[in-house]
Amino acid sequence: MAKSLAEQLLSAGLVNEKKVKQVKRQKHLERKQDPKGKTKPNAEQQARLDQQRAEAADRDRALNRQRKAEQDAKAMRAQALQMLQHNKQPVDGEIRFNFTDPRNNKIKFLFVSDKVQQHLSSAKLAICAYEEDYFVVPRHVAEKVAERFAESLIYLADESQQQPDEDDPYKDFPIPDDLMW
Repeated sequence: MAKSLAEQLLSAGLVNEKKVKQVKRQKHLERKQDPKGKTKPNAEQQARLDQQRAEAADRDRALNRQRKAEQDAKAMRAQALQMLQHNKQPVDGEIRFNFTDPRNNKIKFLFVSDKVQQHLSSAKLAICAYEEDYFVVPRHVAEKVAERFAESLIYLADESQQQPDEDDPYKDFPIPDDLMW
């Protein structure tokens, strides 16, 4: 087997043993500082690496904002559902109350009592929905639910329709309470 260059130079007498040990130690230190033969990046490569890191950090921040927004929306929906379940009014009755569900543009109905129908018509009660369930809740609860989850508010009577206009010729003739249509 051939001798290494250092051994060959040592046997030829061109270098001494102290110089060979010094060179070996120097090479060992260089290898330790620069592991696995990696070279230090130049300025152009360093700038590209810094830009890639910055872009990755921006992407991560955007994803975190999106996840946070989704979690916040989910929490708001859960709060709305809890408010609806806690404040729902009983709707047992024989009177059919029709309303339009704006989520799918279909006419839906609930069977309510006479008192609930009057409160729904006078905007004291409102109808809210969560998924496929409908809840009759007080107006102030419906407004709080709508702040958290706007699609939930299905029906709330217009108070302006309850007050006759000043120039309405029929303002002295109110609609009878027993009129059903």
